[in-house]
Amino acid sequence: MPITGEQEKFINNLVKSGKAANKAHVVRYALQRLAEEEAVNAVLQAEREIDEGKGLRGELKKLLKKI
Repeated sequence: MPITGEQEKFINNLVKSGKAANKAHVVRYALQRLAEEEAVNAVLQAEREIDEGKGLRGELKKLLKKI
């Protein structure tokens, strides 16, 4: 996977400092953080939509039958 020299240096420094076991650990950790960020953003977006009156109220089973 192509990365910049600066990114390579950053990854190597994380490994050398003991903050990461190896390069793969850095990538796995970064992907996990990205997934968490995406989940938080989805919740925040849903909250905004509810605040704007775009949400549905009722029992989930009944709402699903209407769809």
